[in-house]
Amino acid sequence: MMSKSAPTPDERNAESAKSSGNSPAGAAAKGAPALDFKSAALYALRVVLHSADTSALIAALDQRMHDAGSFFENEPVVIDASGITEAIDWPALVKALRDHRLHPIGVVAEGAALEAAGACGLAQVDLSSPPARPASTPAPEAEVPVVSPAAPAATSPKVEQVAPAPTVAPAAMIINRQLRSGQRVYARDTDLIVIGVVGQGAEVIADGNIHVYGPLRGKAMAGARGDTSARIFTTQLDPELVAIAGVYRVIETKLEDGLHNQAAIVQLEDETLRITALNSKAG
Repeated sequence: MMSKSAPTPDERNAESAKSSGNSPAGAAAKGAPALDFKSAALYALRVVLHSADTSALIAALDQRMHDAGSFFENEPVVIDASGITEAIDWPALVKALRDHRLHPIGVVAEGAALEAAGACGLAQVDLSSPPARPASTPAPEAEVPVVSPAAPAATSPKVEQVAPAPTVAPAAMIINRQLRSGQRVYARDTDLIVIGVVGQGAEVIADGNIHVYGPLRGKAMAGARGDTSARIFTTQLDPELVAIAGVYRVIETKLEDGLHNQAAIVQLEDETLRITALNSKAG
């Protein structure tokens, strides 16, 4: 009877890798790589600095976040320091943002300011203006679809050129239910229609317009990616906050009788929010 020598450590390791399927060749044969790179669009808040004074910046940040409640919490932030020429205390500013549960990811700056921001882990970001949403206009009579076209007359066949299909805008997002405190809905690249109550503590956000067919008692932000032509429509206005293209108004006290719990439109005019009752004769 022949005796069998014990396997060497290398032989034991090779056998273990083979049995567990962890050999390099086995891993490659199983297909997909461990990671991949894909393009992505990221929505982020833009914090525009108008001063380099650290105390003033932190005080303004505290006030804004107090006014907005949880509306901006946990959002990525790009700090725009393009209009600042003085030195900025970047560590203090980044800490203040993080203390409010905001997450700085990048900066718009040049020269020494950019270098100092980079030392705090902020990458340079190019904030190009978002493409404007095309204005909607009534189609010419000739382009209105015919539901039941008349039968064509008997004529010799013609070769017709087929026009390219028109680009169709994304359909509006429709929410047919009540939104309660803590719930948030975001309609990316389109309008948002809510059929029901937007309760206190609920948030509705859209890149386009917002329509609320019911009481608006929470927070509403239209034109979230910079569309200044966006509007907010509601059949019963009693919000905590309204905003269009980043310009917002916190409603801390009851609106005047002509607006409170009335059907109304919120729109942006000259960087100022204007609230108009739908039954108002004002333009």
